[in-house]
Amino acid sequence: MPLPARIPAPDFTLPDETGTLHTLSEFRGKPVVLYFYPKDNTKGCTTEACNFRDDYSAYQQAGVVVLGVSPDPPKSHTKFKLKYELPFTLLSDTEKEVCRLYEVWGPKKFMGREYEGVLRTTYLISPNGDILKVFEKVRPAKHSAEVLDALREAGFVS
Repeated sequence: MPLPARIPAPDFTLPDETGTLHTLSEFRGKPVVLYFYPKDNTKGCTTEACNFRDDYSAYQQAGVVVLGVSPDPPKSHTKFKLKYELPFTLLSDTEKEVCRLYEVWGPKKFMGREYEGVLRTTYLISPNGDILKVFEKVRPAKHSAEVLDALREAGFVS
């Protein structure tokens, strides 16, 4: 079960696609979309990332930071970003520590097989660092629009 809304978002430090370390708290003062996804270059993850890319100007205009997190290594993120021209930061959680911290690492089923993996989840974090909203069981094709609607409701996007 993901962390509940209206509590402080746990801080963390992870490398991006270039190996540069980022800490969540460095984005204080801006709303943050922190989205967890299973794997670079897979159908659902590509759809989700490309929708964030296509809507990115709305996020940028509102001063919203978009951060994608998966267990893939930085090198994989670099290829993914270049291939799909993704304008936002992808963070690498190879040890799954942040996925566990945000309670998005857990049991999954695919074609009758059970395994542990990233539960596609997004956290909307306020400029003061509190979790405003949690999106669970995300549908990749419609997710960016959902997030933008939530940002409008919160008064961050016009």
